[in-house]
Amino acid sequence: MSGAGGRGTATGGAGALYAVFFLNGIVLASWAPRIPQVKEQLGLSDGQLGTALLGVALGSVPAMPAAGLLVNRFGSRPVARCAALVYAPAIALPGLAGSMTGLMLGLVVLGAAVGALDVAMNAHAVDLERRSGRARLSSFHGLFSAGALAGALLGTAAAGAGVAARTQFTVSAAIGTAAAGVAVAALHRAAPPAPPGRRAGPGGPVAAARRRGRGGARLLPLSALGLCVLLVEGVVTDWSSVYLADALGAGPGLAGAGYAAFALAMTAGRLGGDRTAGRFGPVRVVRCGALLTAAGAVVALVSGHPVASAVAFCAVGLGISASFPLVVSGASRIPSAAPGTAVATVSTTGYFAFLAGPPLIGFLASHSSLRTALFLVPALALAAAALAASLSATQPGEEIPLPREDASSHH
Repeated sequence: MSGAGGRGTATGGAGALYAVFFLNGIVLASWAPRIPQVKEQLGLSDGQLGTALLGVALGSVPAMPAAGLLVNRFGSRPVARCAALVYAPAIALPGLAGSMTGLMLGLVVLGAAVGALDVAMNAHAVDLERRSGRARLSSFHGLFSAGALAGALLGTAAAGAGVAARTQFTVSAAIGTAAAGVAVAALHRAAPPAPPGRRAGPGGPVAAARRRGRGGARLLPLSALGLCVLLVEGVVTDWSSVYLADALGAGPGLAGAGYAAFALAMTAGRLGGDRTAGRFGPVRVVRCGALLTAAGAVVALVSGHPVASAVAFCAVGLGISASFPLVVSGASRIPSAAPGTAVATVSTTGYFAFLAGPPLIGFLASHSSLRTALFLVPALALAAAALAASLSATQPGEEIPLPREDASSHH
């Protein structure tokens, strides 16, 4: 499909894909504010909670590369459909757990589903971005963050009202499954995977192998950048509420508000991320944002007051907000790497970090304190600032043009 017809199809499917990103965010984030209650209900220590949270990473590790292979073989739409319809009901499993083992197993299933969905929906978004001729990947991630904000508010309100976590998760699973069924049914048909005979490109297999080598070298620093920023996001998602509750003595409502503030800032930053990167360039956006995140994290950890720390989490979220969408978009434009493989590589590395970061904090906290362990966040932000230069190979003036929005493409 080409021309106006291709753009019309992509535009028509954008609403459905926005809904998928939103559902991804709301389902996962509705769990985050309830972690302190689940921890208390099961009588878990920080170390035991970190071990249980490792289940999400264990589920995602095999699911993400498998999803990448399935996307290459069948396309992104069927993989996104299947993953979404498993992911939505899986949120009920943590609430039904009666032990650390049960919680970990439930999170393994949830992790496998969210990992597969993350890879498929990002690949689908890249396809739509190319068809529409617009930079819009950050806005898709903005809808994920909007969903995360809605989920955080939902979880915080339920915790404040004394609603049992099991009840909240069961209702969320039922509603989410129905909504996911409607959204995935309306996804646009993505471009079919290239036939094996056409994948070598100009120069034949030898030249293609050389291009893949160059593409792999470019993907390494981009993957490292994605790892840093999503480690920060994952850690704040799962531990900000626990930090405010345990270290600063905040009640359930205020503890959940810390993550809600972070998610609100993430949403605002990502919705404007495409236009900001088009104006200032991705390197500057990522580098300055990472420095803001580092400063906000230090304030959150040294203030000693829950309200001040909750506000500081806004700076953490705003600073890191546009970084990962820019990494995914940049990876998809490396001409010497297959787009699907490039997206799967940075997504797998980044989302593994998102999921593995919380258990890492639990391990570090068990050997020191939670506040000390969370100083990993500003350290990662500074590393991201240093790695921002890896996006220079995806800027105008080099090999890969970065689409810029104009007035007609504003959301």
